[in-house]
Amino acid sequence: MRILIALLFLAPPALADGFPMLSGDRALDRAEVNAMTSGGDVEFFEGGVSRYSVGGAYSYTYADEGGTAYGRFNVTPDGLICIDFRNGRSRCDRFVHSHGRLVMITESGDRYPIRP
Repeated sequence: MRILIALLFLAPPALADGFPMLSGDRALDRAEVNAMTSGGDVEFFEGGVSRYSVGGAYSYTYADEGGTAYGRFNVTPDGLICIDFRNGRSRCDRFVHSHGRLVMITESGDRYPIRP
């Protein structure tokens, strides 16, 4: 019985639109994501850079390889940023404020902090 009670208090990460969220995460809304992407480049701590262009063009330059992936992005009404890549792949990401830091979360739960 004690084990069952203990397990009830171990809450899994909350899911917002299928994205694993941690306690203290606050998802950016559409206006905040639009403002963030209107500045152009978003640099991640590992060194990669996402570039969001006004017309919806997107590119990601890898830190290690120096290669670049190209595509088009849009911001959904609930604040997701979805990218259709030229190679036929696509994905959506969620940006959150987490403990004073901006973080990108993938649907699989990978978290990528963004440089201020």
